[in-house]
Amino acid sequence: MDNIITLKDINKIYGTVVKTQVLFDVNLSFKESSFSSIIGQSGSGKTTILNIMGTLDKPSSGQVLISGQDTKTMNKNQLADLRNKTLGFIFQFHYLLPEFTAMENVLMPQNIKNQKISKEIKERAEELLNMVGLWNVKDNMANNMSGGQQQRTAIARALINNPAIILADEPTGNLDSESTENIYGILRDINEKFKTTFIIITHDRRIAEKTDRIIEIKDGRVS
Repeated sequence: MDNIITLKDINKIYGTVVKTQVLFDVNLSFKESSFSSIIGQSGSGKTTILNIMGTLDKPSSGQVLISGQDTKTMNKNQLADLRNKTLGFIFQFHYLLPEFTAMENVLMPQNIKNQKISKEIKERAEELLNMVGLWNVKDNMANNMSGGQQQRTAIARALINNPAIILADEPTGNLDSESTENIYGILRDINEKFKTTFIIITHDRRIAEKTDRIIEIKDGRVS
């Protein structure tokens, strides 16, 4: 399998007058269809790595390759297009729009692209909602669903554009243990069914141990 994400000699420094370095010469690569976790305590730099992999932030130095493309050579519009087509994001806070239904939230990335909701896209949304166990509440408003249901809606939304890569930042941080088990079961099913590459950020070793590869980061360095 080829590497779908490669980080080469990544450094990240915040500030201009008072400089704070949060990543030090990070080298990482992830194979297509892999299911990995990055574990570290708060402030270790793990979320900064995820943001750089997701092109939400730029490294101070180093190279980021996604599906063989060097992101340093891409302009803002090209990066936005890469994010929309190749990357899906799942965050600890689901960021659903409360005035819309579960189905409407899942279809939101298509609406943002100003694309007509085709029959095929609607059927994919229905398939994803069924896969995450939300078929019976697909027409519920987001604020009328439980925390676990809202997070499962966010997972379906992240998958609507069929991304090759899902970046998940503490995706079960606000959920109870039963909901956490359900969510990770869903993520694993998606990985196996769609061959989606998963990179999961967590501070919880029990969660990291559900993945096939654990990468540890401490004080901005991969150990």
